[in-house]
Amino acid sequence: MAPSDELDYLKNLVAQLNTKIHALEEKAKTAASAARTPAQQLRTILIGPPGAGKGTQAPRIRDEYCVCHLATGDMLREQIAKKTELGTLAKKIIDAGELVSDDIVVGMIKDQLENNKACKNGFVLDGFPRTIPQAEKLDVMLENRKEKLDSVVQLQIEDQLLISRITGRLVHPASGRTYHKQFQPPKTPMTDDVTGEPLVQRPDDNVDTLTKRLATYHRQTGPVVDYYRKKGLWVGIDAAQSPSVVWDDISKVFKSSKSKS
Repeated sequence: MAPSDELDYLKNLVAQLNTKIHALEEKAKTAASAARTPAQQLRTILIGPPGAGKGTQAPRIRDEYCVCHLATGDMLREQIAKKTELGTLAKKIIDAGELVSDDIVVGMIKDQLENNKACKNGFVLDGFPRTIPQAEKLDVMLENRKEKLDSVVQLQIEDQLLISRITGRLVHPASGRTYHKQFQPPKTPMTDDVTGEPLVQRPDDNVDTLTKRLATYHRQTGPVVDYYRKKGLWVGIDAAQSPSVVWDDISKVFKSSKSKS
């Protein structure tokens, strides 16, 4: 075969391979998008005391199910920063030392569901509702949108274990890396493994503050849990297990709720 013929043959072969690669890439993209479609929509509430693992599980739910993670505190800060109508109203109330009304918070959730593209396949709601009136207002808003909750997942853990978890927590401020004095200690005491910089303990990670926060959580959460239990939506998960086991249990809840719907 002449050199020019061989060159043409190789060029043709490369072109065919590129076409094949492109077709396979498109097929893979289609398969990936088909794995997460609106038919698999998820609308759930994640309940749990501080330190139970909501911050670990909620982002994973968001990523695995392609839904939005709606944390009411973050939404409030975002609306205020953007100076939206709701944000401006909320800021006036906060500056006056008052609590933001349930209607404003539900309005912010509604705004996210209508305008945040990440919410098209559903949502995981974190930090709301905390009272029965809030739960009722959320139900009305969803009903008006012809939507309903699939599940309400509560991460359950004994207070004493939670306190031992949190009071031993150490943080590297710059990166957010966390350690634990007992369960996951740094190689050198009070020193970040990666940078060698000092670790700190958050001021509110102490027994007195946590005990008060947990008492408030139990007082608020009890009636809300009963409300959703009566509706057949509530499921309790043992949050004392490892995060991977907790995730497996949460996934089973979502699969079960979908099979019932």
